[in-house]
Amino acid sequence: MTNPIIDLQNVRREFAAGDTTVVALDDFSLSIQPGEMVAIIGQSGSGKSTLLNILGCLDRPTSGAYRVAGRNVSELDADALAALRREHFGFIFQRYNLLGDLTAAANVEMPAVYAGINARERRMRANALLERLGVGPRGGHRPNQLSGGQQQRVSIARALINGAEVILADEPTGALDRRSGEEVLKILRELHREGRTIIIVTHDADVAAQAERIIELRDGRIVADRRTETAGASEPVARTAWDSGAGWTGALGRLREASRMALVAMAAHRLRAFLTMLGIIIGIAAVSSVVALGNASQRKVLSDISSLGTNTIEVFPGKDFGDARAGKIKTLVLDDARALDRQGFIAGVTPTVSTSTTVRYRGNESNVLVNGVGESYFLVKGAKLAKGRLFDADAVRNIERQAVIDDNTRKTFFADDQTSGIGRVIWLGKVPCRIVGVIAQQQGGFGSNQNLAVYLPYTTVQAQFTGDRALRSILLRISDEISTNLAQDAVTTLLTQRHNTRDFVILNTDDIRRTITSTTQTLAFLVAAIAVISLVVGGIGVMNIMLVSVSERISEIGVRMAVGARRSDILQQFLVEATLISSIGGIAGILIAVLLGVAINVAVPGFQVSYSAFSIGAAFLTSTGIGIAFGFFPARRAAFLDPVVALSRD
Repeated sequence: MTNPIIDLQNVRREFAAGDTTVVALDDFSLSIQPGEMVAIIGQSGSGKSTLLNILGCLDRPTSGAYRVAGRNVSELDADALAALRREHFGFIFQRYNLLGDLTAAANVEMPAVYAGINARERRMRANALLERLGVGPRGGHRPNQLSGGQQQRVSIARALINGAEVILADEPTGALDRRSGEEVLKILRELHREGRTIIIVTHDADVAAQAERIIELRDGRIVADRRTETAGASEPVARTAWDSGAGWTGALGRLREASRMALVAMAAHRLRAFLTMLGIIIGIAAVSSVVALGNASQRKVLSDISSLGTNTIEVFPGKDFGDARAGKIKTLVLDDARALDRQGFIAGVTPTVSTSTTVRYRGNESNVLVNGVGESYFLVKGAKLAKGRLFDADAVRNIERQAVIDDNTRKTFFADDQTSGIGRVIWLGKVPCRIVGVIAQQQGGFGSNQNLAVYLPYTTVQAQFTGDRALRSILLRISDEISTNLAQDAVTTLLTQRHNTRDFVILNTDDIRRTITSTTQTLAFLVAAIAVISLVVGGIGVMNIMLVSVSERISEIGVRMAVGARRSDILQQFLVEATLISSIGGIAGILIAVLLGVAINVAVPGFQVSYSAFSIGAAFLTSTGIGIAFGFFPARRAAFLDPVVALSRD
């Protein structure tokens, strides 16, 4: 006699029910030989379902020993039990337990996915089984498009796809009409004749009569075990040796299945998926936009500072800014400017003097700031010529009355003049000066930018206006390859040696640039932190929705576990779904941020928002990371569900 394929010895199964304990199976022993067709009957509460769950490795006995083909089930972990269900057992349920989002063929293929069978082979086998069972043309239909009998045939095909040795049928005809029930029993008899072990749990005596052995239960014990005259099997079936799915190809196949199922679930609940993504979309769009806007703002600030003069240092008389005696200090002179011009790190030097007076042209009059500067001033300050020309070194040397006006002066006196004032003579106080050029509008630094300004050679201002040889300041442009801080130290040392004291103060525009840049970075960080909060809120939304999804799909999880899904497969499926939701939301958020940047670029000339590949990649990885981080707990909860509890949920 062969060794039993099913062997239970002194099995007991207890359940806690409040303060009491319910005994479902009591000192239960049973052996079933390979190739037997066994019917288990009994009244409700007799222990039939509990026995079937233990036989199918969906539940564990409280005590006693259970062996499948000689293997002690109590010594196996969750994944080993899943392997037993996947390789040895095929389940046929009373309510079919087909997944409504999948086609009939996809439902049949599901156990083969977890067994590591490649897509082409499992598709061929699923189609062959459906053809054999008479539902081949219905393989592309979903369960709700099939009759009860057709659904049960699909369920039988699913039980057979991995070449199961043992078919466990729980009331296989209970939900069918008489004709469909007879067809299902005929299929089971055919499977029995092929040598498969068939175990049927039923209330129906006519169904039980189809078996060659009938076991009757009452109160968790066997009260009768008799054989019928039904013909037995020819030879026990040999289990098909499938790949266990442990290799990389099997893992890749399961990942594809998890991704496909995630997309199917998202498509089935489009609104819920979109609302879940919304938090991620807003968060990613906000973070990406804030970072890009922060970078654009910094570039704009640096550009504006550059328009004041690139790499400039300006030397003023006085001990410090705000020195009340600064106006009386006359030690800053032209020789200081010449000495500085001889230094190798200086790219340009211009003395400056200034005074306020009245500008008059014909009948118009206004206050104006007269700036006496050298011919290098416009280069040092980065001023752009709008029309005409700039005065040169000869004009400075010859004390000529050549004037360059700013755009505000042009608008005030020559707005309707096509020459923009070029060649016109204006009166600065009592001094007539001829306009030779107009400079374009530029940032004027701190304070108002609406004052009128006229630029003359500094020699002209000293001779015609102030009568003073002292300078208001010396403006220096530092070579691009030299640090402005090092240049400042060198200027300080040189002038201190020349004056024998430090009676001057230096304004370094690089300090302004660093301060403003630091401020914009701080503000960008503040807004980004707020945006990150929205990302976290979006992540919590993903977790909540995934928890709801797990609760809604507990029966699906139970079916997948029953057909051989590992805990890692369930974990992977829900984790992939959370990651896909977050990743798609991240991509949508990035696209919205880019479109927003394009809109800002069009609406605000001179303000260029751009996105680097790094920032886009970081945003995408962030959204994916949120899916993994916040999806892990719901996915783990799904993976650690008890199969028998999950299957009992409607």
